[in-house]
Parts: sequence; C-alpha cells; structure tokens
Amino acid sequence: WIIVIGLISTQSFIGWNREGLNVSWSQVLAMEGTRWGLWIVISFLIMGLVKKKPISLERWKARLFLHLLISTAVCLLHFAADTGMHLLVKPWPLASNSFWGLYLDRLGSIRIHLSVALYWAILGIAHALRYYQKFNEVEVRSLHLEAQLAQAQLQALKMQLHPHFLFNTLNSIASLVRNNRNIAATDMLAGLSDLLRLILKNAGDHEVSLKQELEFLQRYLEIEQVRFEDRLTVKMNVQPETLDARVPNLILQPLVENAIRHGIATNPDHGTIEISVKKNDGNLDLYIRNTGQGFSDKNFADGDGVGLSNTRARLEKLYGQEQKLEISHIKESGTTVNLTIPFHTLTREGRS
Repeated sequence: WIIVIGLISTQSFIGWNREGLNVSWSQVLAMEGTRWGLWIVISFLIMGLVKKKPISLERWKARLFLHLLISTAVCLLHFAADTGMHLLVKPWPLASNSFWGLYLDRLGSIRIHLSVALYWAILGIAHALRYYQKFNEVEVRSLHLEAQLAQAQLQALKMQLHPHFLFNTLNSIASLVRNNRNIAATDMLAGLSDLLRLILKNAGDHEVSLKQELEFLQRYLEIEQVRFEDRLTVKMNVQPETLDARVPNLILQPLVENAIRHGIATNPDHGTIEISVKKNDGNLDLYIRNTGQGFSDKNFADGDGVGLSNTRARLEKLYGQEQKLEISHIKESGTTVNLTIPFHTLTREGRS
C-alpha cells in the first residue's frame, strides 16, 4: 500500500498540475494518503475477519451476505474520511462546501463500485493466504506424523531383535547346561550380561558408530565362541577410516547370527566367519562371509527368519533407495551378504 500511495500521488501531482490546478505535493499526499492509506487499516481488518469468519462450504451464503454488508459499510466510511480530507485541504473549488452535499455528490461517482471491488479483491487474497497457511500446516503436521510413525516402526523393529537374540542365547545356555558344560554356560551368561548392558546403553539410538557396532558384535561372537569352541574362526578386516561411520544399531549381529546358524551350526567340521568393512565412493560396504551351507538368496527373498526380514525393513526405513542388501550363495562354499549404505558420520544431515 505504501508503494501504491507513492505511485498514485506522483501520478496525481503531475496530472492535476498539467490541468492547471496548481496543487502542492503536500496537498496531493494528504488526499491520496488518506484515500489509499485507509486501506492499510481495512486490509488488517479484513484479514482478522477472514481468520474468525471465513467463507466456507458449510456457511457460504451467510458469510457472503455478511461480507456484502461489511464491504458496503467499509466503503461508505472510507468515502466519508476521503470527503472530510477534501473539505480540509480544498485543493480546488468544490461542488459543495458542506460535508453531506460533497459526500452525496462523490458517492454517485463510479468510485464506490471500485471501492467495493477492492474490498472483495482483498477478501479473496486473505482467503488465499489463509488456505495456503492451512495447507502448509497440514503438510507440516503430515510430515511430523510420518516421522513419528517411522520412528515408532524403527523402534518396534529394533525391539523385535532383542527377544529374538535373547531367546536364541538362552537356548544355547540351556543346551550347555544339559550337556554338563557348566563352565561354558557360566561364561556365556557373563557375556550375555555384557551384551544386555550395551543394548540398554544404545536403546534410544537408531544409528551408532561402526566402532560401537563392532564392539557389540565382538561380545556376541565371544558368546558363540564359547558355544562352538574350535569349530568357529572369526576374521575381521575393517578399514580404520570407517570406524566413525554411522550404521544402524544392531545391524550386523542378526546377519552374523544367520551366518553362524546356517554355516557353522550345521557343519560338524571347522567353519569361518569373515567380516570386512570399507569405504567405497561415498558409501559404506559391509561384507559378511561364511563357509558351509549358508542360507540362499531365496531364503532372504521369502523373509526367512526374524533377523533377515527385520534387517531389510530397517534399512528401507532409514535409507530408502540409498541402501542395498545382496546375498550371493555358492554351493558348498558358503554365503556372502553385501550390505551397502550411505557413508556419513554424525547424523543423516551431517554426511561426510
């Protein structure tokens, strides 16, 4: 409105003086400033009215009639203020020196129609802004709810691993006790206690550093080493620069557990689990290889077991299409699981 006042005042000053009216700049600014400056106040009133009583589908007839009455009253009052300023400034000889005479004379001009049209134009803009704001609020609320849902689903998936892993470990301890391997069972219970402490420590985190994940995996492998003794060999090849990378919490343990279950437990001879991690073109590549029978790609595609189906779901929730999990099975040579995720350190927003 300030720009409108400036442009129209300049145009009126030049035009009226060309017509020989000899109007000063202060007179022009007083008249045009009053005429158009009042629309600043009116605009705020319309915006407040739309906020409280918008035109909606449910009550559009009543609201249209209400705004029709208000627009008429606003325009009549606006013309009254404009008329009063003309009488005060008197830039040229007026048709009447009385307020009501001049007011009625001006009211018969086309300006009243323009004022009504201007009111409804502002009303339309106010409704457009209101619906745009509502749309943004709904969109933000929707994104917030989606984020909350994703967090809840991730938490549920992660919590699903805890009883799954716990039950398997307790079954192993029970098996050791039945076979009178009490010392081994005690060692496994001590290792389980350490594992549970690590789980509770990172219970609220969906991502941890690779160093923390490998620490947890090491505790788990120590338990399995008690169970399988010399039948299990573990090899780790981890690039040092990857230790600070963020990975999903408890992402390696279920994959290694499946490798042991299908590649070591079913093999009466010696078996090897090899874990390697490297940075590759902005991604983090993790490999879990095991000798023995292994588990086939069909098992994974069918969602065989809690660990694998859980891993797939968590990766999709965390990284969408930016992740990849591939399983290659070579008969009598074991299975390789290749997990690829974006390489980042602090958070998803703080990628390296």
